[in-house]
Amino acid sequence: MAKVPASVIVLTYNTRDLTLRCLSSFYTEALAHGWQIIVVDNGSSDSTAEAIAEHFPGVQVLRSEKNLGYAAGNNLGLRRAMGEIVILLNSDVLAPFSVLQGLTETLKAQPQVGAISAGLLTAEGRPQAFAYGCDPRPGYLLHRGLRALLGLGFMHRWDVSQPIEAEWVSGACLCVRQEVLQQVGLLDERFFLYFEDNDWCLRMRQAGWRVLYDPRWTVTHLGGASGIQRNLISSIYYRSLAAFYDKHYSLPATLTLRVLIKCYVLLKSLHRRRHAPSKEGAPPCA
Repeated sequence: MAKVPASVIVLTYNTRDLTLRCLSSFYTEALAHGWQIIVVDNGSSDSTAEAIAEHFPGVQVLRSEKNLGYAAGNNLGLRRAMGEIVILLNSDVLAPFSVLQGLTETLKAQPQVGAISAGLLTAEGRPQAFAYGCDPRPGYLLHRGLRALLGLGFMHRWDVSQPIEAEWVSGACLCVRQEVLQQVGLLDERFFLYFEDNDWCLRMRQAGWRVLYDPRWTVTHLGGASGIQRNLISSIYYRSLAAFYDKHYSLPATLTLRVLIKCYVLLKSLHRRRHAPSKEGAPPCA
């Protein structure tokens, strides 16, 4: 059997139109080059699977009866991936085949690198800041939280214009060696959403692999249409952050984090309530 050069895995949850656009950006050329394309339908109710079968018959569609989350959903595809390189791609990403091919070639040319991610652009073509970063250590989180509460904006000032070795890279467009997948295992399914890419990259680094961010290859990350209600996002984020600490940090650090999260959420709620306009549109009385 001929080797499969790469497998592309697209996870979708009620993002039918975005998923079709995503597939359109690389489908024809990927099939022509013998790539495997897998879409995991994570319990969608918008006929995503049927639309893919109609418009992209070369795609292997895996269907879940419910939304398993990012890690568990992608793992369905990872278990079926036969490519020497595996590419995780968000359904709201437009990725020309030339970019995906460039990423795979860059990865193969550096045997010590286990994973590589592309630069992320907004729909307007502006670079997105949160394409890579450092591990969420206590000092970093405390500094970031204080800046947010004081209205000083995000602390994230990493240069996204140059290739760099990073502690974690975004899973929006992430290329991983099949060898790495076999060595470090699948995504950790205790992370429903958020920090699964942090955890995966950390495990790669612990196994001796390097992780790279390379904005010489860029994709468009449309964002804003995950299919999850906005009021659930913060809760999921903090729950995943706590799970990351449970797994990788000491008990005192984990307990401290949980206290800080409760304090931060309370202070943020009080701040919003204090500065929210009244029903008449004027600030409430102090």
